[in-house]
Amino acid sequence: MDYLQVERGASPHTLDTYGRDLQEFFQSAGLGDDPAAADLSRVDHRTIRRYLAELARRGLSRRTTARKLSALRSFFRFLTRRGHVAANPTRLVASPKQPRRLPNFLEHDAVVPLVEAPPTDRPAGLRDRALLELLYGSGLRLAEVVSLDLGDLDREQGLVRVLGKGGRERIVPFGRAAARALEAYLERGRPRLLQAAGTQGAGEQAVFLNSRGARLGRRGVAYIVRKYARSARLYRRVTPHTLRHTFATHLLQGGADLRAVQELLGHAQISTTQVYTHVTQEHLRATYLNAHPRARGG
Repeated sequence: MDYLQVERGASPHTLDTYGRDLQEFFQSAGLGDDPAAADLSRVDHRTIRRYLAELARRGLSRRTTARKLSALRSFFRFLTRRGHVAANPTRLVASPKQPRRLPNFLEHDAVVPLVEAPPTDRPAGLRDRALLELLYGSGLRLAEVVSLDLGDLDREQGLVRVLGKGGRERIVPFGRAAARALEAYLERGRPRLLQAAGTQGAGEQAVFLNSRGARLGRRGVAYIVRKYARSARLYRRVTPHTLRHTFATHLLQGGADLRAVQELLGHAQISTTQVYTHVTQEHLRATYLNAHPRARGG
């Protein structure tokens, strides 16, 4: 875990997920709860395949299974490099084939009522409006938005400094709508949240605060998005990541360069960003079929 945190720059959420995945494997393989005390020489590719078969019987998705296998690959790769095991048993195990899933995004006429749903006559409403505008306006990940500090915002230039996956830093712009919402929250909403919290919030540097004057957490942000999706009568699953997908999709639909979108999203590989080109192509096809009088052979 120290290696992942210090040398790979893994986030606390990644470390927690990684640790739980490894613990589950050790228990499944009968190796106990402590990786340091386990006899890893007993683990071969058959052990791992039995574990994957168990996950399939439990009904876990291919995506989740692939994530758990990825944790094992990283773990045994590390052990092999350090000489703790002779060979990496995961090299003989194929990853589950993933069905191509297009990102879930919102149309523009659905985004507007969502981001404008929070009431701006209360501190929490000002916060929620700024939060939704920033998620959609900058495409931030959930972990990135909850970790924002006041010093990460350049309100004059309309820029936000983000520490993304792998500890990679990037600078992302936010538009006028997000700038207005942030200004209103920081000037009128955030001070009142701190005041209501009393001394509990003293010295807190987080941009987004909860009712106790402390940093707003991941669950809090997810709840806020769901709450206002219902208020906007979006009868579908809407998450913070939906707004990130929407940000990227709308940029490409508006003619943005794929490389620019990759940089804004903080993707290490262009292939990760290319999935949004499939979204825009599917969107164009659907628009054509619905709008052209002879698209369906009529």
